[in-house]
Amino acid sequence: MVEEHVLPWALEGVRLGDETVEIGPGYGANLRALVELTPRLTAVEIDAETARLLERRWGHRARILHADGAAMPLPDASYSSVVCFTMLHHVPTDALQDRIFAEAFRVLRPGGVFAGSDGQPSLAFRVLHLRDTRNTVDPAGFPDRLKAAGFSDVAVDLHPRSGALRFRAHKV
Repeated sequence: MVEEHVLPWALEGVRLGDETVEIGPGYGANLRALVELTPRLTAVEIDAETARLLERRWGHRARILHADGAAMPLPDASYSSVVCFTMLHHVPTDALQDRIFAEAFRVLRPGGVFAGSDGQPSLAFRVLHLRDTRNTVDPAGFPDRLKAAGFSDVAVDLHPRSGALRFRAHKV
């Protein structure tokens, strides 16, 4: 599903470059495909146990960090791309999401891209996230939030069938 549908749509037209950061890989569904799409991948996972699991499974192919995407222990202007997939709605507040956007901007090199996707409210989405955080990103306001973090050339659109959101934003 991820390799055939999610990533091709979410990353359509995106050049990851040579050094990519994935924020919030969770159990690694996207990481498994991303290691084939970029020469060097760093995954930043906030949950300690999940980070250990990723290290065991993917540490030989990717750098795994147990860290917060809103305060990444990574150098400024060092990465060609930052991505996140199906994780923004797990961030409990808009302010924390905005800190993640600012961190993505900080670690990107000039010319780098921040890209990804996330779910949008629907009955199935609500059922899937019962008793779970679901702070979805409003597509109408998302471009302004990314621009406030410093990004330019921002594009946000919705999948014609699923309604999922994808975005791209660049650091000039």
